[in-house]
Amino acid sequence: MSGTLNKVMLIGHLGDEVKLHYFDDKNCVGRFPLATNETYTNKQTNERVTNTEWHNIVVRNKAAEICEKYLTKGDKVYIEGRLKTRKWQDDQGNDRYSTEIQCTDFTFLTNKNEQGNNSQSQNQMGSPATTEKTQTPDPMAQMGDDDLPF
Repeated sequence: MSGTLNKVMLIGHLGDEVKLHYFDDKNCVGRFPLATNETYTNKQTNERVTNTEWHNIVVRNKAAEICEKYLTKGDKVYIEGRLKTRKWQDDQGNDRYSTEIQCTDFTFLTNKNEQGNNSQSQNQMGSPATTEKTQTPDPMAQMGDDDLPF
C-alpha cells in the first residue's frame, strides 16, 4: 500500500444540466456543478445558517452519457471519486487552477415520482429552512454493540 488516499464522497443537488463534450467518435466528458449544504444554528443570533459549497464534477464516456440522459438540474445524487487539480492559462497568459472531482461512481437519489416536483426542489435548494425528511436507513445504526463486524 502506498500510504496515500484520494477519495471524495458527496451527496448534493445538481446546479445545472450535465454538459457533454465529445473528443472523438467514442470518448466524451460530462461536467456539472454539484451543491452541498452545511446548516447550523448561530448561537449568538439563534438563526439557522446555511453555507453552500459548489463542486465541479467530471464524468467520462458511458457514465457521462448516462448522467446527461437521467440527471436534471435540482436532482439529488451521490458522487464518489477523487480530487484532481488542473493548471491552465487564461486569456492574459496567467496560470489558473481548477479543482474538480473525477467521478468514479454515482447513484441517483431522486426518485422518479419526485421528478414531477423537480421545480419545487429547485426553489428549495438554497433555502436554509429546508431539509429532506426521507433518509435511507443506516445498517450500522440498526446493529447492536454485540453485532459489530470486527
